[in-house]
Amino acid sequence: MALAHAFARRSHDVIPGRAPALALTVGVVTMVVLVPLAVVVLTASTASWPALWAQLASARDLAAFRLTFGAALLAAAIDVVAGSYVAWVLVRHRFGGTALLDALVDVPLALPTAVAGIALATLYGPHGWAGALLEAHGITVAYTPLGIVLALAFVGFPFVVRAVQPVLAALPADFEEAAATLGASRNATVVRIVFPLLAPAMLAGFALALARGLGEYGSVLFISGNLPLRTEIAPLLIVNRLEEYDYHGAAAIATVLLVSAFALLVAIALLQRRLTSRQVRD
Repeated sequence: MALAHAFARRSHDVIPGRAPALALTVGVVTMVVLVPLAVVVLTASTASWPALWAQLASARDLAAFRLTFGAALLAAAIDVVAGSYVAWVLVRHRFGGTALLDALVDVPLALPTAVAGIALATLYGPHGWAGALLEAHGITVAYTPLGIVLALAFVGFPFVVRAVQPVLAALPADFEEAAATLGASRNATVVRIVFPLLAPAMLAGFALALARGLGEYGSVLFISGNLPLRTEIAPLLIVNRLEEYDYHGAAAIATVLLVSAFALLVAIALLQRRLTSRQVRD
């Protein structure tokens, strides 16, 4: 009976090789993703929990966590607005240089993060032309939380554009034409029709930009100044712990970031699924 059931189940598979493909996929994900993450968690768990908790609750660690999560959230929110607008322009408007502009969106992904940090620090530093111009108006970017937000927005921007762009390109124009026929203004059409349809994609881009911001290191290193209690983010604190040979402390901070990022991604994925199912019902 078991053999007949397995044969009957296999006969319904349209694409052959389902079992080997599934096994290979699980194996790759396990070795590339799950095992390294599990090692981090296990390293943190082998230490004394009271000692780790005392360290994580210290003023330095709490300041780093507040700055990391606050800057990542603000940068992701900026990316959602700016990235969605750029995606709209790339899809709905055709002009000379569209292909070049579309390619430039991916530069933060291809550029080494350390190079991005050097470029941002040079540009917005006290002697950079943008930094000097802003400081003349009382705005300091380099070695401040503002510089960290700028660096995180830079590296997270492509994720929002690439999440919204294909959905916007596949969006039928019938809804907008029908709204225009009924007398709706352009702004009302965007707010009431286009935005709800793009909301799941925008949430996905926000989640990706946020997750990238929580773990970003290279682009923040040079523009932050790495000042404890002021501009030291959690990934930089992890490196400092490793330089002090405090592997358990570094693993504990990494575990907090890992769990937080995973919880945020799951929450946003559930919200995205709810919005998508509501659109299907409507």
